[in-house]
Amino acid sequence: MSEHTTASYDIIIVGGGPIGLACALEAKQANLNYLILEKGCLVNSLYNYPQNMTFFSSSERLEIGDIPFVTTNPKPRRTEALEYYRRIQQKFELDTHLFEEVLDITKKDPAYFNVKTNKRNYTTKKVIIATGFYDIPMLLNIPGEELGKVRHYYNDPHYYSGQKVIVVGASNSSIDAALETFRKGAQVTLVIRSNEISPRVKYWVKPDIENRIAAGEIDVLYNSELTAVTETSVTIQTPTGILEIENDFVLALTGYRPNFDFLRKIGVDIPEQAPCIPCHNEQTMETNIKGLYLAGVVCGGLNTHLWFIENSRIHARQIIEHIQTMPI
Repeated sequence: MSEHTTASYDIIIVGGGPIGLACALEAKQANLNYLILEKGCLVNSLYNYPQNMTFFSSSERLEIGDIPFVTTNPKPRRTEALEYYRRIQQKFELDTHLFEEVLDITKKDPAYFNVKTNKRNYTTKKVIIATGFYDIPMLLNIPGEELGKVRHYYNDPHYYSGQKVIVVGASNSSIDAALETFRKGAQVTLVIRSNEISPRVKYWVKPDIENRIAAGEIDVLYNSELTAVTETSVTIQTPTGILEIENDFVLALTGYRPNFDFLRKIGVDIPEQAPCIPCHNEQTMETNIKGLYLAGVVCGGLNTHLWFIENSRIHARQIIEHIQTMPI
């Protein structure tokens, strides 16, 4: 299909993560002509999670489309989730275009949207945005953050073996990275803005990090902030003054946010003030743009802890039920 060829659908779903797949399953069951557009690989955000990640939730809470997620572990791992969602996409032959990024969505007339991607153009009667929040990191905005030693994503702990590593943050991702890199031989220092490890850290992980800190195996600086990074050191504002320490890598795992620029570009109203929750009807998930819906964690704006796979799966059914009550 050439760049100028236009294909038409009842629904285009932007985002091929678990909630995007759930929306496709509901659309397929309702005999609606749909397409998933995903800018990366299938369940791209999950693919980019740390290799050894274990989910907080049990497998049945990650299920979509009433399809059992079978695992022998109490909590499924990233690799198991990738396999589960891949099998769902293949089993139900969900119409999915991978590595196709949506660049713009415009209202053609009251009944149709134009969807432009990096590969082709589409028209559709309805649009569902299920893009998550994992693509844009929350920056520290400090000198030296642009250096290659500063990472906003963490994958494999082996890479940091024998290195002096600063881990910024007190949430699950930060604590997992601190423990895993420590166990691969890194010299780890946690830099935490508050006076404690986050209470939302996984309950089986929190005692581990607290014991490592108590034993002096992992250093921690509470009520502290990174203020600058150089090739060989970092500067930290602590309660007792400025501290400069030698450093090889910084894992700035300070969270992520939805792509507000894209949402605003396509016309979704978003308050300028935090938590920047995009305008949508919580019963139907429809935005201020008639026929354009939000699904999944993108609905929470900066409150990225509000929505997860397990409690936003319902969005798929809410949206499709609303669409079925409207002219299509």
